[in-house]
Amino acid sequence: MTRSVKSELSSEQCEELLNVLKGRFEKNMHRHQGLEWTKVQAKLEANRDKLWSLNEMEVTDGEPDVIHYDEKKDEYTFCDCSAESPKGRRSVCYDREALEARKKNKPENSAVDMATAMGIEMLTEKQYRDLQKLENFDKKTSSWVQTPSEVRELGGALFCDFRFGYVFVYHNGADSYYGARGFRGSLSV
Repeated sequence: MTRSVKSELSSEQCEELLNVLKGRFEKNMHRHQGLEWTKVQAKLEANRDKLWSLNEMEVTDGEPDVIHYDEKKDEYTFCDCSAESPKGRRSVCYDREALEARKKNKPENSAVDMATAMGIEMLTEKQYRDLQKLENFDKKTSSWVQTPSEVRELGGALFCDFRFGYVFVYHNGADSYYGARGFRGSLSV
């Protein structure tokens, strides 16, 4: 499933989302020390198309928040900061190929297809580890991460979680899916 038609939020939806994002930003300053919401909001208002993707992150229970600012690119990075893998993105296999290869009990979607449709990027293993430095996520769930092509070509896919004070990276068949596994995404604005 690819995103074919870009959806737009109404003015009211934009205002509501900005208020939610602002509240989360102010409540979690440890994720973005030294950054100012007014500058983030100005960037979002200048790139209103990104608000649709942030709203998709929000409605699937990702709780997006700013986690990084790149001075050279003048870009803010939002990431799913829900305590556990986003509820609205669980029980999915890794990608379309895995979904189509599954003969019985197919999940409704795949992580790669959902991320593409939402206009966001799945986290890499490095991004996942960096996110865990801000606070600990996925203590009860796990999240698919971008998988190297050599692993994927052999039928596997990678996922991560946080247990015993450590980030673990595991593998599974790409066609597997579990009620406690989803994926986290990021969006740069």
